[in-house]
Parts: sequence; C-alpha cells; structure tokens
Amino acid sequence: MKIDIIAGARPNFIKIAPVIEAINKKKNKISFRLIHTGQHYDKNMSGNFFDELGIPMPDINFNAGGGTQSEQTSKIMIKYESLLMQNLPDLCMVFGDVTSTMACSIVAKKFNIKVAHIEAGIRSFDLSMPEEINRMVTDSITDYFFTTSEYANINLKNLGIKNDKIFYVGNTMIDSLIKNINRLKKPKLFDDLGLKFKEFFVLTMHRPANVDEHNKLRNFLLKIESLSKNHKIIFPCHPRTGSILKKIKLKSNLIIVTPPLSYLEFNYLVKNSKCVITDSGGITEEATFLGVPCMTLRDNTERPETIEIGTNELTGTDPNNLESFFECLFNEKWKKGSIPKYWDGKTSERIVSHLLNL
Repeated sequence: MKIDIIAGARPNFIKIAPVIEAINKKKNKISFRLIHTGQHYDKNMSGNFFDELGIPMPDINFNAGGGTQSEQTSKIMIKYESLLMQNLPDLCMVFGDVTSTMACSIVAKKFNIKVAHIEAGIRSFDLSMPEEINRMVTDSITDYFFTTSEYANINLKNLGIKNDKIFYVGNTMIDSLIKNINRLKKPKLFDDLGLKFKEFFVLTMHRPANVDEHNKLRNFLLKIESLSKNHKIIFPCHPRTGSILKKIKLKSNLIIVTPPLSYLEFNYLVKNSKCVITDSGGITEEATFLGVPCMTLRDNTERPETIEIGTNELTGTDPNNLESFFECLFNEKWKKGSIPKYWDGKTSERIVSHLLNL
C-alpha cells in the first residue's frame, strides 16, 4: 500500500510524527510519501517540529504558504493535482481540519483515490469557523474515518456513515506527547523571567473572532492581566496575532509576548503552568492529558471530551465572563478531570493495524 501523508500546519506535524513511526515498523507492507504543503512556512511554526519530533524531511514541499485561505487552497490543489498526474498513491491520508486537509482530500477524490481522515467527525457546529468548513467538506468525501472520541463517532453516525467505515482509535497528538513527555525542554525564558512552577499562565490566541477586532483583543488581555494576581502570563504569539499586537501597542509588565516556541519548550510551559488560557483546540487536549486547568476563550468547542471528561472550560468570548473562572482557579476549586478513552499512546499503532486490514 502506497500512502500520501499530507501535512501543512503546526498541528499536523505533531499528529503525523507517531503515525510515520508506526508505518515505518511495517514498511515491508506500507510505504509513504510525505507531502508538506507549506501552509505554515515560518520555521517556528513548521521546521522546528521536524527536528524535534524526528519527522523525516518531506519528499515534496509545495511552498504554498502566504495569501488568503482561498489563495492557499487553490495553490495547494494545483500543486497536488500536478503531482498526482505523475504518480498516484493508493490512499491519501489527511489530518485534522486545516486548509491543506480539505484541499488535498478534494483533489485525491477527483482522482478516485481513497481518503483516510485522521481526527474525523469532530464538530463545533459553528460555520463562522474556517476549520468547521474544512471538517465538513473533508468528511463528506472521506472513505475511512479515524476518530478521537465517542462524540466524533456519534457525529459521523448522524451523517449516515456506516459503522464499518468508522475506526475509534484515539488521539495521535497524545501519542506524541506521551513519547516526548520526558524530553520536554525548559525554555531559556523560564529562568530569565524567574518563573516558578505552577505560578504562571500560558496564553495563546489566534482566532479571528478574538484577535481581529483590536479593542476586543486589548480588552481580553487587560482583563486577563487584572485577574492574574500578579502571576506572569507567557504569550507565545502566532505570527498573525503578533502583527495585530504591534498595532494596539499594549503595555504590560505581566504579559510576556514571545515568538512561537518549539514543541518541547511549549509543552514544558503547559505542563508546569498554573493554567492555560487559549482559543485553540489541540492545546485543550494536551492540557487535559497533563491535568492542567484550561480556559478556552470560545463559545463552543469541537472537542467536548476536554470539557465533559478533561480539565477544560469554555469561558465564552466576552472578557467579563472570565472573573468567575479565575475565582474558581485561585480558590483551588477547578475540576480535576480525567483522560479520555484510548488516549494511551497507542493510537498510531491502531491506525496502521486498521490500514493493513482495509
């Protein structure tokens, strides 16, 4: 079996690393071609992950980064179509909900290539999120659905997907975390800033609903700072958010804005923080596994298991909502949470086992 593995954005790299390792153990039966679409082209958002997670260098790089989402989509589709016209795989494997996932799955299906979607079936039911469109389109043309939770299974069954096409395997992002838990690396800023274990916050924000409106972003940051009880707030900044921060010219002694950190450095901070504050999805999964309180600055989530089972809570998108959550945190009343089923480090092995039986 020949597989195209599609990666393009930071979350993909974390998810593909253990799958590639599991495939390599069966390389007499499965071969793969690693395709980097270049959706994330900044080294801090891409290159470092290949080095740290032991991912082989891509066989092909489309260098399709930059531009609007539609421009990226079109560039990726044209490049992948050109590649498939020369060399067809048996299967196209896509991950998560990024632009590259949707773009390559569409092209593959037009060539009658089977599509396997890792992390299929997750839904926020919020069509204002670009990722939700990517999920819906990808799942509508997927052949094999590999899921992270019972919630995803239910979503797919509600769409009429047959049980024999749904494979409940767990979470490859947690595979990567478990493998690297003892390799997490203390960033230089930890000592430089005099950080103390469990006495600082980690903050990430990148969603347009939170960062595009300058006053809203400013109000969020000021509210978080005012509620932090003088705890430092480490803010590894997505390049897109960074450009907006320069415009609002926020002055703060507690909010420490940094460039994106490497995988090992970032998760070192998450593991040792008092709380994570984010509008991401994947980080809520890592926080749940690590048992770290997590506030998600959104009205909905495609990962309800992090709330129903894990350590995550939705705060909504109004900064004034945060007060009760900080009060709960500082009063040591935050829920303990537990680890969802199959988040055991063996997800990638299960995926490869199913692939061999298709």
